[in-house]
Amino acid sequence: MLKKLTQVEIIGGITAAIIIAVVVLTSTNISQQQNTQSAISSASSSSTSKIQIVAAENFWGSLISQLGGTHVQVLSVVSDPNADPHEYESNSADAQAIATANFVIVNGAGYDDWALKIIAASNNSNQKVLNVADLLGKKSGDNPHFWYDPTYVNETVNKMYSDLVSIDPTNTAYYTQQYTNLNASLGQYNSRINEIKQQFHGTRVASTESIFVYIANATGLDLVSPPEFMESVAEGNDPSAQSVVQFQQQLQGQGGNLTVLVYNEQTVTPLTQSIKALAAKEGIPTVGVTETIQPPDVSFQDWMNGELLTLQNALNAQALGK
Repeated sequence: MLKKLTQVEIIGGITAAIIIAVVVLTSTNISQQQNTQSAISSASSSSTSKIQIVAAENFWGSLISQLGGTHVQVLSVVSDPNADPHEYESNSADAQAIATANFVIVNGAGYDDWALKIIAASNNSNQKVLNVADLLGKKSGDNPHFWYDPTYVNETVNKMYSDLVSIDPTNTAYYTQQYTNLNASLGQYNSRINEIKQQFHGTRVASTESIFVYIANATGLDLVSPPEFMESVAEGNDPSAQSVVQFQQQLQGQGGNLTVLVYNEQTVTPLTQSIKALAAKEGIPTVGVTETIQPPDVSFQDWMNGELLTLQNALNAQALGK
């Protein structure tokens, strides 16, 4: 025979059920929170386990990013398309990033002394630093635009690879595959340099700045614009009146016709603009180049190949027009 429950017993039973439900829900919430915290902790651990790399400029940053792949986190400091990298001034965020990085890549040769000063001040003994100028045996006062020389790029990429292996030897096989892939990807850029050399070796060209010297040498083009003019503009100084007159005369056809004027779009001055205007007046096409990767989200090799393709097209157009 079923026992008739009293009101007190019913209320007690309901209370007990509520307590049990609360305990279960609380336990579930705690478990979910623990899982969430575990996921956050795991993600944070994954991020911090990556090699933290700072490249002073985005052209070196692009290459090291492609080499390091999923095992690195790269910050490229100088990448603004509207700024002259020669005039860059660092800030506290740059200083903090460089001071705490596992690996820092600088161009050297006076191009990014601001970064070298931060490295010296931070004195991080656990940090590896690649100074490209030192690697290449260059010094301050030498032409610092090393990323425009395909041989120097290959040497730098090789050193980046060996440094990554040194920092993270457990992932050597991964970096070796990335190195192989990057070299294959650089093939089109190197092939286009060879094509230009075969087609236009000895062709007279001019440049407003020394940024083009290395590519001119690699492609066999005859860069005839006054060295003093190009170096002065690159360093932010006024060229001598004599070099300006000599450049103007070259554009006007004295001493032989010029085929193309190469113009650095990130170091624009009234003088370089007047040189560009004179070239246009004389029917000489202008090929724009930049100091840093433009647009910043493309790879080093796509950027370089694009500039070389523009140069090749301009040289072809002039050759066909004769």
